[in-house]
Amino acid sequence: MPEHIFGLADVVAARRDVRRYRPDAVPDDILTAVLEAGHRAPSVGHSQPWRFIVVREPGTRDAAAAMADRARIKQAAQMDEASARGLLDLQLEGIREAPVGIVVACDRRTPAAGVLGRATFPDADLWSCATAIQNMWLTARVYGLGMGWVTLFEPAELAALLGLPDGVETLGWLCLGWPDERPPEPGLQRAGWSKRQPLADVVMHERWEADATPPPSHLAGDRFAAPNQDRVVAARDRADELLTPPGSLGVLDRVLDRLTALPGPLESGTLVVAAADHAVTDHGVSAFDTTVTRDVFAATTRGESMGAVAARSAGLELITIDAGVGVRRGNITAADALDRDELTRLVADGKAAGSRAGRHGIVALGEIGIGNTTVAAALTAALLGRSPDDVVGRGASADAAMLDRKRDVVAQALARLTTRAPDDVLRTVGGAEFAVLTGVVLGACEAGAGVVLDGLATSVCALIAARLEPGVVAHLVAGQRSRESAHSDVLAELGLEPLLDLRIRSGEGVGAALACGLLLDGLAIRRGVARTH
Repeated sequence: MPEHIFGLADVVAARRDVRRYRPDAVPDDILTAVLEAGHRAPSVGHSQPWRFIVVREPGTRDAAAAMADRARIKQAAQMDEASARGLLDLQLEGIREAPVGIVVACDRRTPAAGVLGRATFPDADLWSCATAIQNMWLTARVYGLGMGWVTLFEPAELAALLGLPDGVETLGWLCLGWPDERPPEPGLQRAGWSKRQPLADVVMHERWEADATPPPSHLAGDRFAAPNQDRVVAARDRADELLTPPGSLGVLDRVLDRLTALPGPLESGTLVVAAADHAVTDHGVSAFDTTVTRDVFAATTRGESMGAVAARSAGLELITIDAGVGVRRGNITAADALDRDELTRLVADGKAAGSRAGRHGIVALGEIGIGNTTVAAALTAALLGRSPDDVVGRGASADAAMLDRKRDVVAQALARLTTRAPDDVLRTVGGAEFAVLTGVVLGACEAGAGVVLDGLATSVCALIAARLEPGVVAHLVAGQRSRESAHSDVLAELGLEPLLDLRIRSGEGVGAALACGLLLDGLAIRRGVARTH
């Protein structure tokens, strides 16, 4: 038996789906060798339908990782509790850690009848792309590289991220970071049927070449990225050194790994609470008088509200922002919540506060505003494409008649929307504290801080910020899951598991402050635990 046969068998046997990576770069010549191996795969009718999109840009990786997080959370929600917990304990991908991503797409725009072999098996072009992936996988192993095939995506979302045209389908994302016995050329090529296309014709970088990257919203400000793979891997390595089984703290460990990969300090934190009134209360959507916003905000400023006391108990500083207490801006059923100048100013104010808080540690979010659960429901429906029935919850104390009025308000607000762009949604059906807190998220993330979310209202602000700047997602922590029916949907869209599930009704950042206390305790445990070397 020729010696190289045993070598091929060894490579096949050693192939693994790798999910953890070192941050070292992949040399260009080795990357080209892996791509060339994929391009030499067998294909039906020698059609060569594969296209390889090489992704190194951090923002694209951040967005893809957020998609994978969402898909993982959604898949777990479809399982029984034991299976879901098992799935959530697994690391299923290394998109943030791997230095290179390769998206394999199949160009299916040639009619099946025009390709030898596809008239009877129309999907053979997809199978051909799978053989390309296998070639790349084995070649990567020969060079000592690891590869992982990630399919934790909604295919349409991943295609939209990369600008794939109609008729081109993605087979998923290959993570790449640290047989060759085949005919010298395909049989159809030797017979003169066709010739191999140049590699350059099937490799693109970052996006499909025909599309331009859409410009960012002016609200996002300076571009920033989530922690690069060096920091993500270093954080995981530090956790692996602890004298305890990996993942011993469960969900908390995953969150601590995420936080320790961030450049911001972690010894302390700040609760940022924004408050505003809403004209939507004219429709009878709350059991409380609008003066309660003023009363709770005043108590918070004095350090006497539940949120302020919870923050103090957790060792957090407190920043309060009057975004519009006593100011009844546009009724979203008939007028925009904010004009463009107000939106820009409020987001900028929030960014300044978030940046200031983020330079000192973790940033927790809280809000005060009678009627703002109705506004949060309208924002959720607009951003996630849901109906009023899907998103309207009871708020603090709504009865059945109030729920009907809330649904009607949300329906009227949605009918006024002409675009689902996140900044336009925020301006049209949002409110002042939502604009400020969106800015707080952006500012804190730009400062390198982790951001701990409270209930539905703060989570919607984080979702808007993440739509404006995908790198935000790597900074987010779901402090809790509230009683609001839409909150789980928003957290799933962000790919986040909540640390607490206490059915909290209070706003004011109570849940976020409690979660911050838990996070600071977890960080203290890590600092005090012995290490293996």
